[in-house]
Amino acid sequence: MHTALWSTDDESDERGGEPLDANYTIDDIDSKTADDMREDCAKFVVENEDLLEGWPADTAGHCFWLNRNGHGAGFWDHDEEAEGSGKELGERCGWKTKFPEVDLYVGGDGEIYQI
Repeated sequence: MHTALWSTDDESDERGGEPLDANYTIDDIDSKTADDMREDCAKFVVENEDLLEGWPADTAGHCFWLNRNGHGAGFWDHDEEAEGSGKELGERCGWKTKFPEVDLYVGGDGEIYQI
């Protein structure tokens, strides 16, 4: 969830505003949104357990968010150190898979939700 906040702007001005992590924490994420995010990560881990062996959980979570949201970075950046699994993992969580892009926004109540 940290990567989601870090990589998403609050759209508070015409340039996109500030990254959410400048003014919000994971405690500001709506509970349903947080549950959905955890569920997606858990599903990805279960489906790719063999390729994720040896990956630190925080790195895998970071890469998952970046890949699924088309940030141009993610698992493939670690392909060499991951014995070639980075490219395949990136393809499995890319925006054309069952893990589509997720957009976050700040609701009128100050909580963060996903579209």
